[in-house]
Parts: sequence; C-alpha cells; structure tokens
Amino acid sequence: MSKIRVRFAPSPTGFLHIGGVRTALFNWLFARHSGGTFILRIEDTDKDRSTDEAIQVIMDGMKWTGLDWDEGPIRQTDRLEVYREKAMDLFHRGLAYWCVCTPEELEARRKEAQARGESIKYDGRCRNRALSEPTEPAALRFIAPQDGQTVIHDLIKGEIIFENNVLDDLIILRSNGYATYNFSVVVDDGLMNISHVIRGDDHVNNTPRQVPLFRALGFPVPKFAHLPMILGSDKARLSKRHGATSVLAYQEMGYLPEALVNYLVRLGWSHGDQEIFSIKEMVEHFDFKHVQSSAAVFNPEKLKWVNAQYLRKTEPREVAKALTPFLQKAGYDDAAIARIPGGVEALIPPLRERSETLVDFVDGAAPFLVESMTMDEAAATKHLTVAMAPTLKEFADLIEADSDFSKETLERILHGLIERQGLKMGKIAQPLRVALTGRTVSPGIYEVMALLGKDRTLQRVRASIERALAQA
Repeated sequence: MSKIRVRFAPSPTGFLHIGGVRTALFNWLFARHSGGTFILRIEDTDKDRSTDEAIQVIMDGMKWTGLDWDEGPIRQTDRLEVYREKAMDLFHRGLAYWCVCTPEELEARRKEAQARGESIKYDGRCRNRALSEPTEPAALRFIAPQDGQTVIHDLIKGEIIFENNVLDDLIILRSNGYATYNFSVVVDDGLMNISHVIRGDDHVNNTPRQVPLFRALGFPVPKFAHLPMILGSDKARLSKRHGATSVLAYQEMGYLPEALVNYLVRLGWSHGDQEIFSIKEMVEHFDFKHVQSSAAVFNPEKLKWVNAQYLRKTEPREVAKALTPFLQKAGYDDAAIARIPGGVEALIPPLRERSETLVDFVDGAAPFLVESMTMDEAAATKHLTVAMAPTLKEFADLIEADSDFSKETLERILHGLIERQGLKMGKIAQPLRVALTGRTVSPGIYEVMALLGKDRTLQRVRASIERALAQA
C-alpha cells in the first residue's frame, strides 16, 4: 500500500459526463503528482444498461481530455468468478448468509417499518436460519456490524462518523449469481491494491457499507477522498437543463480539451488566485489540502472565458490543427482553404480575439473561405452608397496599379487617400469592410485584405462599386 494506486471506475450506461471527467482528472493528477498508477476500470455489471458503445464513448472522452491510464481498461464482467469466489469465502467463514426473502416480502416489510417510523433496513430474519444449500432463489447477505461506529478520515471532508446500528446486511450476491456494486467494488479495490479511493461525494453513504467488507475480506482499507458535487447555476445537481453534460459535446461545441481540463480542475481545487494552468502546473501543485468540501457551481460563461484564453495563447499551428475538422464539417473543402494565403494557420491571429470557441472561428472565417460571399443587406444599403463609389474606385485603382500588396503599402495607399479626400478612417474603413466581408464586424481592414489576397480584394471592391452605382 506504500505505492499510490488510484482508479477511475465509470459505469458504461451512457456518455462520459462532466462530473465523471472531473473525478477522473483528480485521480489522474494525484497519481501523476505522486508518481503513482492510474487505473481505468469499467464497472459494467449492470447488464441491462451497460453497452460496448458506452465503453467506447468513455475511452474516447478520456483520450480527448488527455487522461491516459496506466492499467486497463479492466471490465468487471470479466471478473464475475472472482466476485463469486470471494463472496462464498465470506459465507464459508460465517460472515455471510443466504436470504430467501422475496422482493414482495421485503417491500411489504419496508412499508410496515416506514409506517411505524422505524429505520428502513433488512430486519435480519434469515441471518439465523443457517441455510446452507437453499432450494429456492436466494441472495447472499454480508453480516454487517451492528455495534459501535465506522469512522472515516476523509482527505477532503475530514472525520465522518457512521453509527453501525443503521447498517443493512448488504446483499453481496444477487439471486441470479451476480455480485452487487458495493461488493464488486471492494473486491476490485482490494485485489488491485488501490491506496486511495477518490470519488464523488454521492458515494459517501456507500463508504460505511464498504469499510467492513474490506476488513472481512482481509484487505487494507484505502484512504477516501470524496469530491464535492458539481451544481448548476440554480444550485441543483448539474443536469441537461443546465446545458451539455457530456464531455464529447464540448468537443463538438469547439472547446479545446486543455481548456476544459483547466476549467474542471478549478471546480473544487485552487492554487492561490491562479486561474490558468498548464498540465505541468496542475500536476506539480495538486494536493487534497486545497480541494474544497463544498459543492462547486458550473458556469458555462466562465468555461468560455477559459477557452478563449487558451485559443489566444496556443500556437496558431495547434489551433489550426484543431480548427480544420470544424471547417471540413461546415462544408469547406481543400479548395476553399486554398483560397486563403497562408492556409488555416493564417486565420488564427486575426480571428482569435473575437472567438471563444472553434465554432466561433468557423463563423468568423466564412467570408475568407467562400468564392461568393453573403452580403448583409442592411449593411450594404447603409455603407455601399453612390457617394462612396468614387472613393472605393480610387482605392481599387491604386492597389491594382501597385505591384506590392503588403500591409505597409496598403496603409500608405489608404492614408494618402484619406488625406486627399479629407475623410476620417471610419468613413472609408467601414464601407471597405462591408465590401470585403459582407459584414460590419471583422478583423482589422489590413488583416482582412491579407486573408483575401490581392485578386479577391479587387474583385470584391469592384463588385461593391457596381452594386452601389446600381442603386442610383
């Protein structure tokens, strides 16, 4: 137990959600910080709900966020005989017994206990029946301690005390021969030498049920760290009504995986006032002393802000690599991308100040990728006027006559034109912007022309002049 060994153990009954990724991340960081081992274990014993597709989605989400595992994926369905063997060992040692109470009988007793105001737990009537080979459907129950207390020294919540007299005789093998969640988890954690169980605090109430099982099976009890829940803005548990909860949905919405990981690490952990962390910094600084015990609130706007910071500080070639599939999905082929001098990478510096996600980049890039752009009619009517046509024509004639199309040349031409005509920059820059992009909002005018290149710049300005004159 001297070596740190942790596990992330999702159930493959759906997508990998934000809370699951945060749990995986804290396990991963603790393992990497301490030089330990991070294990991926798939808890797929719920045969009615677990699917191979969901397992693949979990692994895809883990890979996208960069949370690589050292061992696994280990599937519980490959270990069913191990659980049965351990359960029968408890039975043969007098620590478990067969229970033949039917579901209907158990439900009736629960209702009776509830009506009397008593605690709702199994009344133990099969405990002393000493059934060795039941001839009717039977479940195997663990004999839970009823005296004293179970004390948990949680690394996040501190000391938690549970009274043992409220503990049920937990079913460890169902009548169909399948191990229950609480039992299979303990067997796996024990046999895999898990040193720390780091999980959501919705599992706190499972802990006093599991600790006696560790002891009965002869396993060291791992240390526990129960992470605070993630809530929506209304302080209710995070769900679909608060926005996307699937990690891969954030990939589709254009978030960088590093940004999502950075945001999630701050949902419950801090290092001073620092907001933006590299992976190296997270690994270096992570500890449980600075994991908060209270619930964290998921703020989509804050996540967008973090993502925008990453888009601005990440090397353009890396952003371009992430952006290219989004451009392709939007229908822009190689020919469209080839229209931009410098390719996709050239789009990044001028567009990222106005982009919070990769999807925003796609929208901002549209005027530069198409041969024939869509014009905002209201903007064209306001800015592409008959009065502006001569100024636009002179500008087009000047840049066509000059063999140089650099920013310096364009600035010299435009400023000379402004001085000769006694204009302010905005009086010509906005009509030019509309002529070149069809929009009133875009990167700087020189950046726009650089992205279009000389031929397309001239073509669009001259087409806008014709449009303006046609309104006369």
